[in-house]
Parts: sequence; C-alpha cells; structure tokens
Amino acid sequence: MTTSPDSTDPTAPDTAGATRLWVERTGTRRYIGRSSRGAEVLVGSEGVEGVFTPGELLKIALGACTGMSSDAPLSRRLGDDYDATVRVSGAADRDNEVYPRLEEVLELDLSALDADTAKRLLVVVERAVDAACTVGRTLKAGTEVGLTIEPGSSGMIRRVAE
Repeated sequence: MTTSPDSTDPTAPDTAGATRLWVERTGTRRYIGRSSRGAEVLVGSEGVEGVFTPGELLKIALGACTGMSSDAPLSRRLGDDYDATVRVSGAADRDNEVYPRLEEVLELDLSALDADTAKRLLVVVERAVDAACTVGRTLKAGTEVGLTIEPGSSGMIRRVAE
C-alpha cells in the first residue's frame, strides 16, 4: 500500500522504507509526478507540450528496466562505456484503453565481437532481462491494482493506489 504523500514529511520513505511517489494536478490534464528522492516528471495529455503521457511513461519504464537489467552482462563484455538505446513502441487500443502489445528493440554495437561471442552475449542479456526486469515481468504477469478514495487533509478526495 502506498502511504499518502501529505503526511508530516512527504520526502520521508513510507513505512516499508520504499520511495514515496505521488502525482499532483497542476492544470487541466497536466500533472507533476514526484518522488521522496526529489525526482520530478511532467505528465499530461498528448496534445500538451513538454510532458509525457502516462502511456509514454509506461513505455519509458519498460525500456529503462530492460536497459538496467542488461547493464551488468553488457558492461562485463563491452566495457563500462558501451552505448545502448532501448526503443519501445506499441499503439494503444483506444476502444479498450490498453496496450495490447509493446515492442522493445535494444540497439547495441557488437561489431567488436565475433559472431559466436555476440550470440552467446545476447542469450545472457535476454536471460538477465527476463530474470531482473521488474517492469517487464509485471506487465507480462499482469497485476492487481487497488484503489481507495479518501478525503485529504483539506477535505479533498485523494486517490491512493495500493
């Protein structure tokens, strides 16, 4: 369960020690996502400049998780300064408001490796991503999302996800 961010110290971790996350409305279909570690991200509708949509953030989270999960085996073989880009795409099914399929492409320069070494490295990378990418594993498995609506300290209704 996520502890609401309006307790005495919103930058403190929640009772489980996890980073606290919340989203605040800043305008019509504009929000700012915040963490207790000081990070911020602008969120809004597709037509709003300078923001990510929630679906884009989902895709970015998946791509970042894949990149981070593959970092150790790639660094060991390619060196700490290797370049990588993870591209994530997938169109939304607007009738059902879901992304039925997301596609990832991990772009790497493996030209310094012979074909067999590159092939073995890619197997190791796939295993690492399958084992350690929490975002990808969650999307593949599906997840339950709880919703509690409760009044905030000013009497406002506040949405708390579990």
